[in-house]
Amino acid sequence: MTHSAKLDVVGVGLNATDTFIPVAHYPARGSKVEFRSAKVLPGGQVATAMIACQQWGLRTRYVGKVGDDSAAALHRAEFAQFGVEAHLFTAPGCPSQQAFILVDDGGERTVLWKRDDRLTLRPEELRQEWVVNARALHVDGHDTAAATAAAGWARSAGIPVIADLDELYPGVENLLMRVDYLIASRDIPGRLTDEADLRKSLPALKERFGSRLTAATLGEEGVLAWDGTRFHYAAAFRVQPVDTTGAGDIFHAGFIYGLLQGWPLSRQLDFACAAAALNCTAVGARGGIQFIDTIERLMTTGARHPAAYDVAKMT
Repeated sequence: MTHSAKLDVVGVGLNATDTFIPVAHYPARGSKVEFRSAKVLPGGQVATAMIACQQWGLRTRYVGKVGDDSAAALHRAEFAQFGVEAHLFTAPGCPSQQAFILVDDGGERTVLWKRDDRLTLRPEELRQEWVVNARALHVDGHDTAAATAAAGWARSAGIPVIADLDELYPGVENLLMRVDYLIASRDIPGRLTDEADLRKSLPALKERFGSRLTAATLGEEGVLAWDGTRFHYAAAFRVQPVDTTGAGDIFHAGFIYGLLQGWPLSRQLDFACAAAALNCTAVGARGGIQFIDTIERLMTTGARHPAAYDVAKMT
């Protein structure tokens, strides 16, 4: 058997083909709104994170599934262009995952998406060596059984598992038992714990699943994290947004980059916030991925949105 090369991070999760449709404002029900263009670009939570990590100098691997259409060729070309080692399975007679994204003049996006069940990545399609020959594993949990298998291999090998969770998929609790860094969308901690207050739900998540860190990304309000001892908060950076698509994907990529650099958590969160903010200044999930020095410049000199939490007053 040919052994996979040792890389920095492997991603197991979603890819998507995004059609971006800029409009002046989100259309009201029954209205007719002119759109300016329609641009097709690659996206997807884990796929986008791997592209960003690769652009920042990490050695990356991506495992996912595509259809047998032109979108699949777009993904293959993108991974090849940036040097990501891609293991893309093909679902015959099936379209790749697609999304239509309406982006208003404020940069906020509304997503319409469709994914054929035949695109589900199965555990038996994975190779253990793809996972254990890396320094970190990143999953989004959509193909839950495959993500759980990969996370189990990583946990056994002492490899940290980072999860980007924006939905509660069937069986996701089994995956979360194997996650070290759970960084979820704002509403996920409350939906898992029936506790809306993040100051209570994040510690409850950590206690329930045994993660090293639980955190919630909050858009313009930044990110709040709990490490088991205290809360950490990073306010979001002020930018002129063009398109917020992919902000969460790039945040996770920034967190992974900082983790593998051995940075303190505060610097990881600041870097992730800055990278995500800059990505919002261009169209597409990957349109605003910036160089490391540009991100660090924003960290040093950039203005921030008002803080949503005062961790000094939180226990």
